[in-house]
Amino acid sequence: MDWDNLRFFLEPARAKKLTVAARRLGVDHNTVAQQVQALEKSLGPPLFIRSGSVYAPTEAGRRLLVQVEAMESAFRAIEQEDSGSADTLSELVRIGATEGYGVELLAVPRMVRLTRHEADIVITLERPERGPYVITKRTDYVLRLYVSPDYLAAHPPIRSRDDLRQHSFVSYIEDLLYSRELHYLDDIGRPRQIALRSTSILTQQKAAAGAGIAILPSFAARRDPVLIEVLADQVEFTRTFWMLMPVESKDLARMRVTWDFLREMARDQQDLMLGR
Repeated sequence: MDWDNLRFFLEPARAKKLTVAARRLGVDHNTVAQQVQALEKSLGPPLFIRSGSVYAPTEAGRRLLVQVEAMESAFRAIEQEDSGSADTLSELVRIGATEGYGVELLAVPRMVRLTRHEADIVITLERPERGPYVITKRTDYVLRLYVSPDYLAAHPPIRSRDDLRQHSFVSYIEDLLYSRELHYLDDIGRPRQIALRSTSILTQQKAAAGAGIAILPSFAARRDPVLIEVLADQVEFTRTFWMLMPVESKDLARMRVTWDFLREMARDQQDLMLGR
């Protein structure tokens, strides 16, 4: 079977949309649809459930995806061995990170997936339980309660954790939380009101300038001139950033240099990340 034909299966299986797959492959979306149909005809069972431009893999498609991704990894390993010294430090390395941590990187309010080749190195809140990855703990970081002085002046004083129930909070949209590590409110008791919900931690930080109290990473919020910490000695959350990359990439020079740079940067930023 021709590997080029399998690419026309792999991209829509990952992207879940025909138009996105076509853009990644650099062809018209009709070409992708025709190649998928030809592959289904040769293999037998349907590989996708189609709904307009949305392509959802069937059970047969999911089984094939596992096999094709294994073939892709093997193919890339062969390419790397054949290229020898062709691996240079000038090539692109894509780094995916959480929004608050990686404003100038590929920062999105969801998990960036190495299996879909959305990035080369990922900084994430959760350590994967399985997968062919090189994984290291990057750093711990703390979150605290932040609010504006104007809000405090207009509302009851905050002297203890019990006082928090009377106040408005800014928080996440719970149904859209992409990590269990983002469940904070349960640890301090449900507040009286959620004034604003957003999937964006940066939006929450902006809203805390007047809408209510927000639980924010100290490395970002403590440098905000319109916010102050409250109950810093009573309420603090500690979370961990993990860093991972595919095993097959660990010997590439550009990946090693980037990996080592990110680890060194994490060591240099320990005080900032821990709110000191």
